[in-house]
Amino acid sequence: MSERDDELHMRDSSKKKGETRGRKKKKKENQDEDEEQQRMKEEREQSECIVLHGIFKLGKKSHDVLLTRTRLTWTPVTPETPSGEVRVLQPGVVLLRDVFAVKVKQRRAVGQQSGGAVLGVALFCCRRRGRRLEEDTLHLHNASAEHTHLWFNTLKDLLRGFSQRPRYLKVFINPSSHKKEAVHIYREHVAPLFKMADVCTDITVTERKGHALSVMKECKLDEYDGVVCVGGDGSVAELCHALVLRAQLDADSPENPMKPVLPLGIIFTGSTDVVSCSVHGVRDPVTAALHIVLGHLQQVDMCSFWSQGQLVRFGFSALFGFGGQSLARAEKKRWMPSSRRREYALVKTLARLRPEDCQLSFLPIRESTRYLFDHQDQDQDPDSDEERSWTTIQGLYLSISIMSIPCLSPHVPRGLAPNTSLSNGSAALITVGNTSRSEFIKHLKRYSSSSDQFSFSFVETHTVSAVRICPRLLTEWSETESEEEEGESKSTPIIQSDGSTFPWNIDGELVEIASEVLVRVHPQLITLYGEEMDEAESTVSCSCI
Repeated sequence: MSERDDELHMRDSSKKKGETRGRKKKKKENQDEDEEQQRMKEEREQSECIVLHGIFKLGKKSHDVLLTRTRLTWTPVTPETPSGEVRVLQPGVVLLRDVFAVKVKQRRAVGQQSGGAVLGVALFCCRRRGRRLEEDTLHLHNASAEHTHLWFNTLKDLLRGFSQRPRYLKVFINPSSHKKEAVHIYREHVAPLFKMADVCTDITVTERKGHALSVMKECKLDEYDGVVCVGGDGSVAELCHALVLRAQLDADSPENPMKPVLPLGIIFTGSTDVVSCSVHGVRDPVTAALHIVLGHLQQVDMCSFWSQGQLVRFGFSALFGFGGQSLARAEKKRWMPSSRRREYALVKTLARLRPEDCQLSFLPIRESTRYLFDHQDQDQDPDSDEERSWTTIQGLYLSISIMSIPCLSPHVPRGLAPNTSLSNGSAALITVGNTSRSEFIKHLKRYSSSSDQFSFSFVETHTVSAVRICPRLLTEWSETESEEEEGESKSTPIIQSDGSTFPWNIDGELVEIASEVLVRVHPQLITLYGEEMDEAESTVSCSCI
């Protein structure tokens, strides 16, 4: 046999071996798939096995009630008709995953605190109305104490099987949030649901900014199943930052962000509630509380903000330029009501609208997919990526926004970043270049409607995993405004020309930073109680522009 024949024979043998290996691999994959389907089928059959079967009254009619590991169904007990036919009725169903409490119903005299004749079992569950969760009750009447307690104990055991549901929560309440309604909202709407679901709480009423952070650094987190924040955006940002910092301390990893062990629940009491709206879809304390007691968890991306190699904080969004300047002005008028202060700051900043000269660099998501979703890579410094992966531009900008969540609010029902989700591992970079005041106002107005706020030639959007913003020193403004502001002369900008600091709006909090800022996205860094929604159920309430 010639050398060429030997080579062809070897190639043919290798091809046959490859085909054989391929067939064996495919056969194994099919076997694994069949085994997985069989396992899932057995689990479904086991979960649907009848645990209890009994007769209860719902209203005035007797019902045949069946309980499995996943649901409770009831069908009216209907006698046969004279013709011998039996009417087939559609059964009622409640899923146990929607039941958060079960109690024994008893008849008690006025003033009687315990005991009493047994009446049956009450199931407290949540009912969905769009994005809202509402409390509902199913009453199962039966006068037999033995029968009732059997059902009660069985239902309690099944509900304990939902391991994600909290049993002990650390609660922080900011009493000065917005209209100072936080304590009232918690007592009236949240505490009763926690008590009904047998959730114990350890409450800290914060006394100052940074109080929650200091408590989180010292408390024993292994005692709790979750943390709850009752407050506005500032309180939420502080606790999210505290949870990640505490995880770093516990892991002895000061350089790399670590995922907190405990989830965070948010009960809104602020004026904008950006994170709460983005997670729950509605500004409703009952919805937020039910998400917590039912253990609905949502993985959420976060950003870290660095300056000169030092961590500034962790957060979800940052506004530079117009957003930072307007917040800086609003902070000088803290004595005003929040809505009036916000409108005042917007109008004043628009009147003194000036662009910022910046060098902007970013890592587009298309070139950093591995950096985003590989947990080992996500903790690396973006500077370690090849220089060609960074896109760098220089220009004048009226506004620069970086957001890892949609940033929904009552004033922006579609969100500042409507194309961003809570856990897609990226952030939206939105830049507004230098343009006229009238065009910029048109852009701002579109945030409050369904129109495309990005369909302007001076607006650019990018999906990124990291951003570096280096502001240039500003020259003194030549134009003056007709009315002096307290602490500002007619010819002095809000950002001084000596470049001492630049105002940033990070999660609604004013942060003064003197030099360039590096923003890094950390996929699914924190766990929040709730479910991701597309947009908030709200109407525009700000008419200042």
